[in-house]
Amino acid sequence: MSVSAFIDLYSDTKSKPTKGMREYMMSVEVGDEQKDEDNNVIDLCARVAEMLGKEAAVFLPSGTMCNEIALAVHCRPGDEIIAHETAHVLVSETGGPAALSGVMVRGIRGRNGIFDGTMLKDAIRPESRYLQQSRLVVVEQTSNFGGGTIWPQATINEVVSVARSNGLILHMDGARLLNAVVASGISAKDYAGPFDTAWIDLSKGLGAPVGGVLAGSRDFIQQAWRLKQRWGGAMRQSGFLAAAGIYALDHHVERLAEDHENASILARGLSELPGIKLATSNIETNIVFFDVAATGRSPAEITAALKKKGVGVGGGGLFGPTAMRAVTHIGVTRADIIAALAAMREVLND
Repeated sequence: MSVSAFIDLYSDTKSKPTKGMREYMMSVEVGDEQKDEDNNVIDLCARVAEMLGKEAAVFLPSGTMCNEIALAVHCRPGDEIIAHETAHVLVSETGGPAALSGVMVRGIRGRNGIFDGTMLKDAIRPESRYLQQSRLVVVEQTSNFGGGTIWPQATINEVVSVARSNGLILHMDGARLLNAVVASGISAKDYAGPFDTAWIDLSKGLGAPVGGVLAGSRDFIQQAWRLKQRWGGAMRQSGFLAAAGIYALDHHVERLAEDHENASILARGLSELPGIKLATSNIETNIVFFDVAATGRSPAEITAALKKKGVGVGGGGLFGPTAMRAVTHIGVTRADIIAALAAMREVLND
């Protein structure tokens, strides 16, 4: 069995702009964003700031830059950041906190990418001239390597309470925050409001070609702009890209529910295949992790065989020696899910 078009489940970063988004991008007037002359950028930033309950926002080329700028503004060299041991800032940003800001990241454990207030309290360094100073807490909503799990509001409130009582700053990595919003019915402002800074990604489930928007206080955003300029993230006529984000917020948020349903269907189908074990029994959003050790095949073998059949998935390496990941997004239909499952069945039976 082979499919007519490649079904790419490697990541929701594989999503592409829709026809409507492309047309809207090309229809807008643009200006120089560095001179505050691009109304699309200005409108997008104002909209996201309001959505996240912040005073201001800045449009950046990537979510990684959103995180790294936030860490650099909030921390001083030698400070320590506390995050889950699977957090993006720790495992997927090429040592950026150390290289760019001179800070350390302390990874703490917790089920499915989530830690609670007690775990946070235990991780905070005591005051000592010999120890690095705990400065910042990072919450990744949703947790990617936790399997797309949603941080419960009660857990967030608990973490915020412990952080505030210990004088810590709070940052939300909101790469898939809107997935959590759609799945839970809790607003982005309720999730992000207690945090000093937060951001959303435009280039994953929302289908924009590039970009993230980082929000915080006016003073924070002023400092963030200096780093955007210093690190080469400042753009010129970026209104074309900002327009894609505006279109995505208008047309692609509620449809994230389709991705969640497709992920659940994919997970159920995978669980019925011999040797496949799901990492989590409850698929909350658009990410499915599964273990293939019992198949007798390596992730590399399975991914290579699936690619020949026109299906892309992630396997091994970053995900673990016997782990694989599939992520649904705007470019994957229900029919694609059925076809991908059929391809996987064929691969395991070969």
